[in-house]
Amino acid sequence: MAKAFQKIYTQITQITKATCSVKATDVGYEELATVDGRLAQVVKIIGDEVTLQIFQGTEGIPTNAEVIFHGKAPSLKVGTQLAGRFFNAYGDPIDGGPIPEGEEVQIGGPSVNPVRRKQPSELIATGIAGIDLNNTLVSGQKIPFFADPDQPFNQVMATVALRAKADKIILGGMGMTNDDYLFYKNVFSNAGALDRIISFMNTTEDPAVERILIPDMALTAAEYFAVEHNENVLVLLSDMTSYADALSIVSNRMDQIPSKDSMPGSLYSDLAKIYEKAAQFPNGGSITIIAVTTLSGGDITHAVPDNTGYITEGQLFLRRDSDIGKVVVDPFRSLSRLKQLVQGKKTREDHPQLMNAAVRLYSDAANAKTKMENGFDLTDYDQRTLSFAKDYSELILSIDVNLDTDEMLDTTWDILSDHFRPEEVNMRRELVDKYWKK
Repeated sequence: MAKAFQKIYTQITQITKATCSVKATDVGYEELATVDGRLAQVVKIIGDEVTLQIFQGTEGIPTNAEVIFHGKAPSLKVGTQLAGRFFNAYGDPIDGGPIPEGEEVQIGGPSVNPVRRKQPSELIATGIAGIDLNNTLVSGQKIPFFADPDQPFNQVMATVALRAKADKIILGGMGMTNDDYLFYKNVFSNAGALDRIISFMNTTEDPAVERILIPDMALTAAEYFAVEHNENVLVLLSDMTSYADALSIVSNRMDQIPSKDSMPGSLYSDLAKIYEKAAQFPNGGSITIIAVTTLSGGDITHAVPDNTGYITEGQLFLRRDSDIGKVVVDPFRSLSRLKQLVQGKKTREDHPQLMNAAVRLYSDAANAKTKMENGFDLTDYDQRTLSFAKDYSELILSIDVNLDTDEMLDTTWDILSDHFRPEEVNMRRELVDKYWKK
């Protein structure tokens, strides 16, 4: 029912596949409205001609339908009561619990001015050895997982959520199946970790265009805990390709000219406004963003991963290792551009050299495998590098390996000691003397 003083119009001038237009005054950009009972948002204003995007589509809407403007843009009530809850794209609870109390904040605000940020310097340990050893993450960093759609990236994200050393974990799910939604809910509940996890979910049963709201909802909650409570917040977004597809749907329905791979021309700025919310704040709080970007046929040149690579500080690449039959974090295609800020400083002294030695020997194993596949004879060293690579993938790179930082380093030393002589690893003598397995 319309409230007093709400602006109500009944003369729609134009209807397209996703939008309608009405002549109205004193309406703000991104303001919410209801058109024939369906939620809509202002996307364009030219004079008194206002265009609204209707989330559920325009099919069946008559030209004399009621258009009621709400007088505000999408918002979220932020407060400590958000913790442990599941919400939809509009910030409404979907877990059967009460509506949380708190201050209502408009979502999608500007990112933090760079001059007010602190250089990232704190370790974010995920517990996944393949990340923490070779591509260590730093608080305030923004980094994506690149993965094929059939890879278990949701399991990886859930593991990160449970193992990461962060005060709050905020999950933004876009285009998830109900099985995925229930998987996250069950994993978090069974682990007893709900008190520090907040989830915003859009499933395949929800209108696709609602996915556009999920990152802003998640990041608005993150900013509250990072700025108001000086907490370290880890934001997990899955899947950014679904988010981009929703942008494409809206763009196409509004008859905008598509850019590369049918994506809207604004894709870069749309992605950047999300990722640039990552920051280390001077007072101690931080927002770190890890996002999944699924690839089509492994195509890293598609517009979504291509634009993402220019914005983020590296990438984590998942691939299936046929030698061990598991998904691993690929050390060759993965990169954390900020890892040097914490390796050997917030982690043990041997971390940088140990990482470099292991990756170099893993590269030697790749060369040995190529020789073997082409029918060349293998040396004793080649054979040992192949054995090392199998153990390294199984005990370190595999996504199901959960170790703390010191255990991860000790395990890597053990693997090196099992396959090589100290002089073959090309590391500083004092480190070898201190950590080599006797």
